[in-house]
Amino acid sequence: MADRATSGLAPYPIKAGVSVPPEGAIEVGNKARNLIRMASAGLPVPAGFVLSTAWTRKVRAEREDDTRLVESLAAGIDLVETATGLRFGSARRPLLVAVRSSPPVSMPGMLETVLDVGLNAETVDGLIRLTGNPRLAWDCYRRLIQGFAQVVQGLPTAPFNNLMQAALGEAGVTALEQLDHRSLRRLTRNMLDEYRALAGRPFPQDPREQLRRAAAAVFRSWDAEKATTYRRLNQIDEGSGTAVTVQNMVFGNAGGDSGAGVGFTRNPATGERQLYLDFQFGVQGEDVVAGRQVLSDPQQLRGRLPETWKELEQVAHRLEALFRDAQDFEFTLQDTRLSVLQTRDAKRTPWAALRIAVDLAAEGVLGPEEALARLHGLDVQAVKRTRFSGGRPTPVAVATVASLGVASGAIALDTAAAERLGREGAPVILVRAESTTADIAGIAKAAGILTGSGGRTSHAAVVARELAKVCLVGCPSLSADPARRICRIGGQTFAEGDFISLDGDGGAIYPGRLAIVAERPERELAIISGWHRAA
Repeated sequence: MADRATSGLAPYPIKAGVSVPPEGAIEVGNKARNLIRMASAGLPVPAGFVLSTAWTRKVRAEREDDTRLVESLAAGIDLVETATGLRFGSARRPLLVAVRSSPPVSMPGMLETVLDVGLNAETVDGLIRLTGNPRLAWDCYRRLIQGFAQVVQGLPTAPFNNLMQAALGEAGVTALEQLDHRSLRRLTRNMLDEYRALAGRPFPQDPREQLRRAAAAVFRSWDAEKATTYRRLNQIDEGSGTAVTVQNMVFGNAGGDSGAGVGFTRNPATGERQLYLDFQFGVQGEDVVAGRQVLSDPQQLRGRLPETWKELEQVAHRLEALFRDAQDFEFTLQDTRLSVLQTRDAKRTPWAALRIAVDLAAEGVLGPEEALARLHGLDVQAVKRTRFSGGRPTPVAVATVASLGVASGAIALDTAAAERLGREGAPVILVRAESTTADIAGIAKAAGILTGSGGRTSHAAVVARELAKVCLVGCPSLSADPARRICRIGGQTFAEGDFISLDGDGGAIYPGRLAIVAERPERELAIISGWHRAA
């Protein structure tokens, strides 16, 4: 099978018993390489396949051979059908797939995803018969239309969001999870009409056309502005491109004890060895990582499904043993059945990087020499975290801490304002209603980030930690009005340019500018110094 993959265009299976291709992440990307390793280690990974990074160059140059792409996707779908017993496009036992990116170097949230590919007027009824769950079927169809419209067709999101808000108002509820299957069916049909009106043609009903166009769109997302900015900030090779994974869908939106989450095997802000988790019942994975929702307390999962929590802790230990580093993994529960959708080396603050390297060495996972190598490029003597000194005013609000430290700065309500205020010499706090990776340039300019929605493991929070930015998310009392250049936090109105202060220790948000002092990781620095002396 490796010979097939090295042709550069043939599908490569994601399943147990298959070795990673010879060129590893260069060929199939970091995500697919890790999926193959997890499957072979016995972890619960959905069946799938990967198309190599070579396809990016063909799609980017607009010289892709549609016939060859269709053939490669069809061969891959055959692999998934054999593994699952489902059939792509079947009106009785339909296979739905998730189409995701797999770049050689992890780029959290910078590339695109299309979920629930394979649904149409016939297969939606087949999914209802297969699962006995009409709400699941119509919610998935709604999600496919909306995701396809944005990622593949390039349509604006606002008209579809307006339809969702209208559906909520008509049903008298506040969240999509509260809509019944009849409301979701009406919403889906309204979205089909909206798609036709905006695109000038109907939503594609052929599952294989959906798959081909979704895969090409994910390949092309390599050249999106936010992805290009991220690569520039992190000095990632522009020419490598991304691979694309196609996997059997698992449904966190199936109701009951279903949901989706993101876990870190260690706290990525402090480095402490603990399961650091965001989870939401009744949603698919994109809802958790995209930063559009205020996520529930992860302890709800622990209290409601204690055996699942123990299973997740076991998964965390197995991942660290397999990859020999702290991991960031995405997972879905479908009726309590756990599936791991991806893992990668966890993005972490410099403070956490020191502690994790020292602790992994103390646990015998790494030797001192390898632990030092993990810190290559990090100026360990410059590592510090900050706190406010002296007295503090009453906080205007409290949010969830996603990255430690403190920051005071002038409010910027979008990336353009962050860049302008930065040029004027002011430290900046980027304040946004949603936590989104489209703000990567503004995050890079800011001293701190505050968002109204999202969780600790949302993609934008992950990027903020990687860039050592103070980050508070999920502030329920925050409302931003970029058009008027104002925001409200805890009932108090602030104009753009006003100063606020973020406390990444407790999550408090203070008005005005506060004095800051720094502390150093003395324990870890002493241990590392001893390693250098012994070398």
